[in-house]
Amino acid sequence: MKPIRDMATQTAWRIIRTIFLAGLAFIILQPLLFMVSASIRPVAQLYAPGVVWIPRSVTADNYLSAMQKLKMLEPVFRNNSVVNTFLLDLVSALFQVFTTALAGYGFARFRFRGRSLLFGIVIMSMIVPTSSIIVPSYLSLRYFDFFGLGRLAGLLLGKPILVSLVDQPLAFYLPAILGMGIRSGLCIFIFRQFFRGMPRELEDAASIDGAGSYGTFFRVFVPNAAPALLTTLVFSIVWYWNDYYFSAMYFPRFLTVSLALAGFESVLWTDLSTRDPYMLSTMLQTGSLLSILPLLALYLVIQRRFTESIERTGIVG
Repeated sequence: MKPIRDMATQTAWRIIRTIFLAGLAFIILQPLLFMVSASIRPVAQLYAPGVVWIPRSVTADNYLSAMQKLKMLEPVFRNNSVVNTFLLDLVSALFQVFTTALAGYGFARFRFRGRSLLFGIVIMSMIVPTSSIIVPSYLSLRYFDFFGLGRLAGLLLGKPILVSLVDQPLAFYLPAILGMGIRSGLCIFIFRQFFRGMPRELEDAASIDGAGSYGTFFRVFVPNAAPALLTTLVFSIVWYWNDYYFSAMYFPRFLTVSLALAGFESVLWTDLSTRDPYMLSTMLQTGSLLSILPLLALYLVIQRRFTESIERTGIVG
């Protein structure tokens, strides 16, 4: 009787666990599933009372209309929002991963005066709200003086040499190169924790072979830091892709997907054919789905490796 009772208890717990996880997954995925259902639904079915989740037929007209209004179908060199976002996102993310990996390597493997103070400043950069530094960040790029050289030249020429980086990709590239990109502090922290866990023998062996600090970093630490590199790269891509705060401040005319989506509703209201509330809601959901499709595709492609990288970097656990 006891084995049968134990088997029945285990089966009951499995059923309860399955129901709970299925309900939780539906709650999380319900907005996304509804967005997909609404985006492929023809206009005639927006008012059909019997159509809730599964449309009777599908159409791509909503996607084409939303892509046109979001400037996703513009020529490449005419402020195409997708091309602009990829141009800013991928390059900035690569710069950020490289510079934060170097910084994390320095904090993890070198002992120097003021290391604790500098790392404390890095931690503080993760805590300080972005709104508190938004004005000096903008002014430093609006009146960029080449790290003080422009104002120094002004003492000789009588007028400082200042350049505006607003509406230029350098507004994102330069902070990323200097380790001050979007949430660079967290990337530095991840690399520092990962590099601290690597055995000292690897560094000693590289030193015996004649490798210097940079040689050890590129030949020994980088090849073994694939989990941390993948984790920070995916995080950086997502952060830059979803960013609206800095994009709206630095790029008043350089259109990105987040900026196009923010003004999507006002664009729809100017179109007489989309002033219907049902149609407006459908177009908004279609545009939102289009804005996250690249990130969803990225996650689906690297889902397994990304999950393993998260576990190995020690972010969870």
